[in-house]
Amino acid sequence: MYIPKNISKVLIFLLISLVSLYTVKTSGAYAQQQMSLEQYIEMYKHVAMEEMRRHGIPASIKLAQGILESGFGNSDLAVIGNNHFGIKCHGWDGRTFYKDDDAKNECFRAYDDPIQSFRDHSEFLTTRERYSPLFDLDITDYRGWARGLRRAGYATNPRYPDLLIGVIERNSLYEFDRQVAGTLAARNPSAISSRPARNTRQQGTTQQSQSASASAVREIHLNNRVRYVYARAGDTPESIAEEMGMWPREIYSYNEMESSGILKPGQIVYLQPKRRRGSEQYHFVKSGETMYEISQQYAIRLSSLYRRNNMEKGQEPTTGQRIYLRGRARD
Repeated sequence: MYIPKNISKVLIFLLISLVSLYTVKTSGAYAQQQMSLEQYIEMYKHVAMEEMRRHGIPASIKLAQGILESGFGNSDLAVIGNNHFGIKCHGWDGRTFYKDDDAKNECFRAYDDPIQSFRDHSEFLTTRERYSPLFDLDITDYRGWARGLRRAGYATNPRYPDLLIGVIERNSLYEFDRQVAGTLAARNPSAISSRPARNTRQQGTTQQSQSASASAVREIHLNNRVRYVYARAGDTPESIAEEMGMWPREIYSYNEMESSGILKPGQIVYLQPKRRRGSEQYHFVKSGETMYEISQQYAIRLSSLYRRNNMEKGQEPTTGQRIYLRGRARD
């Protein structure tokens, strides 16, 4: 085989060319990703507001966290890994990005695009018990959320709440919260203040089913400050998830359903995590009523309902039993 005498010079030239090409492409990519704080807010305000409608996380908080954690989209984690919230792997089975943080060479989640990061941030907060007290706050209480995130351990910096609140107030991010809250109230103002009365629930369910069938727009309701819809004939968790722009696993999780769950017409389907306590003090069990049915009726997590009433998981109540929804049953 013939080998040119100047092969080393050729290889060196090719290597220099490749390095130069990579540098140009990489620097170009970084240059394209650089943005101002104003550009960041404008680019991501809509997804933050949509996630607020879906999950009840204030848009101001989501934007402020993204701004702080990603340097408004300009950090290496955000540019290369599309991770805007500094969420570490924690059992993540997707793409990863390694960088020094609290420890050396830590594992962070990496995403295909920034929108996926915004949505995973919502799932991260809604599926971990330590963040559940945040969802008992008013939907526009960004100060409470900022302090609650620190208490729950989202960040180690003791000034984290002040930093979030400062970003929100300097940039009037709270206006996005008000817009979303106003939209939700306009859709169903009577449901904002209270849950439907129990003695009219069945009648209301029938009316809602009939009106829903006649309309292409599905009405969204509030129960215990948790958003929900009524299932129609032929609905599945997958079809509702697609209609609402959610993942099917969110519908299954929020409604504590098995993966093979079947929806009945008129059944309540929650679009957000249920809360740890109800808006009423207690409930008297009717004949044949199950703990799951009570948890769905009052938008309370089943596990919380069992704990409040000193009952074992899977245990069912007896007719006439008082089930506590806010306080705890005495031993």
